[in-house]
Amino acid sequence: MKKASKIRKANRNDLSRIAEILVFNYRLFFYPIFQSDEYYFDELGVPSVMQKYETDLDSLYVYDDGVVKGFIKIEGTYIARLFVEPVLQNASIGSQLLEYAMQEHHADHLWALEKNVKAIRFYERHGFTVTKEKKPEDGTTEYLVLLKKEKE
Repeated sequence: MKKASKIRKANRNDLSRIAEILVFNYRLFFYPIFQSDEYYFDELGVPSVMQKYETDLDSLYVYDDGVVKGFIKIEGTYIARLFVEPVLQNASIGSQLLEYAMQEHHADHLWALEKNVKAIRFYERHGFTVTKEKKPEDGTTEYLVLLKKEKE
């Protein structure tokens, strides 16, 4: 018997949780790298993220087991975002979201912050490889690296 999926298409009611998850992750994992008080504690807030993502509902999927605990944004075969509530990381939620994207949407590439070693290791465990391709993160001195899924 197949286990019921906890992953579903996002809807407007999910926007506040999606925004909270993104904001908490950005502050916890990216603020130490970028150190921008203005961006992380002024511009980046739940209301502004909700507004931004309201137009992206067609590409957003959530992990929901009664509470939205993570989300993924899939654009074609590109993984644009994948975040899990920080206190729930390492509980296979991100893995399930990523596997869903690969199986249901044939997702095969993404960009990750070069200094986000934890995320890069996570994707590598799922068959992604860091390529030689890099690009600057807009408005910063940091770089993003392209990861691609190895063909099976």
